[in-house]
Amino acid sequence: MLEKIRNKAGLLVVVVGVALFAFIIGDFLNSGSTFFRQSQEKVADVNGNVISIHDYQVRVDEMTDVYRMQTGSSSMPETMMTQIRQSVFNTMVQEIVLGKTTSDLGLVVTSDELFDLVQGDNISPMIQQMQLFVDPETGQFDRTLLLNFLKTIDDDNLLSLPVEQRAQLLSARSYWLFWEKNIKAQSLSDKYTTLLTKAVSANILDAKDAHDATIKNSDIAYTMQSYYSIPDSTITVSQGELKDLYDQRKSSFKQKEGRVIDYITVDIVPSQEDYSRAQAEIERIRTELLTSSNFAELVNETSESPYLDVFVNEAILTAEVRQFVEEAEIGAVFGPVFEDNTHRLAKLVARTTAPDSIKISHIMLAGLTEDAVAHLADSLHTELRRGADFAELAEMYSVDGSASIGGELGWFTEATAIQGLGAEFKEAIFSAALNEVVSVESLYGTHLVKITERTSPVRKSKIAAIERTVVPSSRTYSNIYNDLNQYISKNSDINKLAENAREAGYNVLTNVTVTADDQTLGFIENSRQVIRWAFENKKGEISDIFECNDKFVVASVLGRVKEGYRSLESVTPLLRPEILAKKKGEKISQDLLAKNLTSLESYAEAMNGTVDTVRFVNFATPRIAGIGVEPRMNAMISLANENQLSNPVVGANGVYVFNVYSSTSDAIAFDEEATVQGLNLESSYRLGFQAVQELINNAKVEDNRIRFY
Repeated sequence: MLEKIRNKAGLLVVVVGVALFAFIIGDFLNSGSTFFRQSQEKVADVNGNVISIHDYQVRVDEMTDVYRMQTGSSSMPETMMTQIRQSVFNTMVQEIVLGKTTSDLGLVVTSDELFDLVQGDNISPMIQQMQLFVDPETGQFDRTLLLNFLKTIDDDNLLSLPVEQRAQLLSARSYWLFWEKNIKAQSLSDKYTTLLTKAVSANILDAKDAHDATIKNSDIAYTMQSYYSIPDSTITVSQGELKDLYDQRKSSFKQKEGRVIDYITVDIVPSQEDYSRAQAEIERIRTELLTSSNFAELVNETSESPYLDVFVNEAILTAEVRQFVEEAEIGAVFGPVFEDNTHRLAKLVARTTAPDSIKISHIMLAGLTEDAVAHLADSLHTELRRGADFAELAEMYSVDGSASIGGELGWFTEATAIQGLGAEFKEAIFSAALNEVVSVESLYGTHLVKITERTSPVRKSKIAAIERTVVPSSRTYSNIYNDLNQYISKNSDINKLAENAREAGYNVLTNVTVTADDQTLGFIENSRQVIRWAFENKKGEISDIFECNDKFVVASVLGRVKEGYRSLESVTPLLRPEILAKKKGEKISQDLLAKNLTSLESYAEAMNGTVDTVRFVNFATPRIAGIGVEPRMNAMISLANENQLSNPVVGANGVYVFNVYSSTSDAIAFDEEATVQGLNLESSYRLGFQAVQELINNAKVEDNRIRFY
């Protein structure tokens, strides 16, 4: 056996070596896969600080919840989600960049400072602007409402609360912690910008100059010659001149990485067959609406909006429908009318005269057993009959957010009542007497409702309304899709795709540069998916057909734009007009001076212009009436003597000659202290923003959001 082992020693060494190698490489691959996974989960890298998709999405979800709480909306439009994602990204980048800078400077927000900002003597404007803490009667911030809210969310007996009430409390806590975190971040940012702005202060010379710039006003007569009067073809612009101006402006031509694409769009619209079918269908529905007694079911089956069993104020109806309900008999049908691609019908169901709106307060009881709620409701009714104050009971027993303001819910129409709290709630409150307290059930619990105010009675109508928008049928959809798909098959070469599109009747845009920051192609909704595709594919690729709401989109990648600065060639169309204007101005000015003209009228004749006037021009005038933004004119007018003809002034849009025929100085005394304070305040806003923005601009930010959104 030993002899055999010795004879196979070479093979044994190889086997052991392979095993050891497998062990080592396996560990390497495992760690490598972890590294690769981390790289794939990286949303951004800011100066070496990684923002993971998990951390980023947590912050996005947090801000989304806050938005929903503030608006009371459960739906989230895609445009708002885009704004939230961008806002969260900007915030996280700023936190990293500013955090490093403030840490190096030793700037912090202490717990005592934060306490002062959220409930002390210097409450943050963020909190003071929240409607949750605004007194509805005065419209002003109420510190008591804030303290009551904080006391409520600080309940230590969280686990003992009913499930629904516990969820509300946790949601309120999250809402508050979100704003507390933002207040702390804003305070830290304010400390940093204050440190910088205090180092930049206006002096007496700045103040005197600012004062003098506004007190002297001049009335002028002027004439001008526009640069459009000289053909561009008569002026030569050299490549060297373009290069010199490019070097001066280069910082403004910085660009992010992008993709250059062509894309075709096709509207997904109804066919003539769809319109004809819709017309026939609405006529059939009209006949059924005239004869059917179960109009509510018919509306719910055929209309895009459900039937609301409510009376509405006739004053809010459109002119046509209002005229119809005023003249028609009960049971008559209005329409169909066709407008904005929608057929509309309306049946007059009933008329009445009654208050349009009522104002209510309520005590909402929930989170208890059915028997406990019934017992508490009876007890509260008894207390109210004995003269107890409704607002005080609401504050003590209501589980609704309105408890802090005495249970006040505000004004309701029949429509808002039924949509918000249901048909039973609407019937109960609109049939109750003024100051009566009624008990009613809703999806949210049991309500003790008090009717506090009513509007005067008005004419109201109950209407069964049907709306049907004409939409493309599945057959139309398929035809449009198949036609486009066939076009792509016949024009699969990237050069032919856009070239033949117009001839085929398609909309096409060529040489469009998109960046990872772009959320849409132009104004095409839900087209972010096309941009993501462009970044994931190489030059020469043609996309599948994307459905972007009411459009089909096909794109092709023409090339890649590297991060850096735009080339001289690409910005020449921007630079050339500026050089042309300058050279035209110099030519016009030299030609005029050579004529030795001595009056404004002779200049006007030579310039093929007219003499116009403008009053009250000073050095600080941002836009001169009839002339526009011409800073050289502001400067020359402020320096000119009365009744002295100026030399030609080369402006941004033309050459001007003027004469100051009258000037006045306002009798405003120079207040050095007030002027310095004003200048410092103005510069602090500008410098404060620019200082933080400059930190971000100078940071090394790798943005990978295009991978995920």
